Amino acid sequence: MIKIGIVGFDTSHVPEFTKRLNNVDIDEEQWIEGAQVVGGYPGTSLIEDQETIDEYTQQVAEYGVEIVPAPEDLIGQIDAVMIEAQDGSVHLQQARPFVEAGVPTFVDKPFTCSVREAQQLVDLAAANDVPLFSSSSLRYALEIQQLQAELDSAGPVVGATAYSPAALHPRNPGLFHYGIHAVETLYALMGPGCEELWCVYEAGAEAVVGRWADERIGSIRGTRAGTHSYGFTAWCENEVRSETINAQYIYRELLKRVVQMFETGEPPLALDETVEIIAFIEAAMKSAQLQGQATRLSG
Repeated sequence: MIKIGIVGFDTSHVPEFTKRLNNVDIDEEQWIEGAQVVGGYPGTSLIEDQETIDEYTQQVAEYGVEIVPAPEDLIGQIDAVMIEAQDGSVHLQQARPFVEAGVPTFVDKPFTCSVREAQQLVDLAAANDVPLFSSSSLRYALEIQQLQAELDSAGPVVGATAYSPAALHPRNPGLFHYGIHAVETLYALMGPGCEELWCVYEAGAEAVVGRWADERIGSIRGTRAGTHSYGFTAWCENEVRSETINAQYIYRELLKRVVQMFETGEPPLALDETVEIIAFIEAAMKSAQLQGQATRLSG
């Protein structure tokens, strides 16, 4: 049984992931086998209040998780770590001691809030030969998996658009905070290769159109007004597929890949793509500041 530690308790992902991994307080169809959360460091947050952190801490302690006074106290007691703080700007700092200690590491979205820090974390993992993975749970939505399984008949994806809520927070600027779900969905459909993009930003929504190196076009819409939902339209060679995403199983599907990496040492997603997603969001912010001017991705 793989022993997992969690760092950062300011998100509902902490109790929800623990339920699934520890097979407690949730329907059996949501269970993940092969790993358990055994320890955690709640930390502090500039996004959520302390009352929320305390609530999640009490909840996971009731699930059998040992709460430690410092993150480094987990090293030597765990086989793998999940960095769960909402604030992407602290992820490099929080992940560093574990990566340097050789602990396989999952970093929840956003991986970081800059390409510079994303590349630093990737380089750190490479230097220490440590498996590293980051993703939004939307990447593994059942609707996306179904389309991917049917590409032999549907044909290759020649273009796509994806949408999600895009609530804002200054600690995770632009699409980093929540709109990253739409960006991950787009990349799950299109794959990497975006070279430049255009962003139109308003208080209630923003839309980003990207041009891929192979001349395909992909876009996202992040919503902050009106009804919120998750979904996509994929233009394939032989059909057009439009789906509203059911979020019921997205945590389970993400955790399957996380545990698989902890078991095998093989990340399910290339880190180059993860860094490109950060570059996409950085470029979208720059384009918005430039009133929608074309902006090339960095890196």
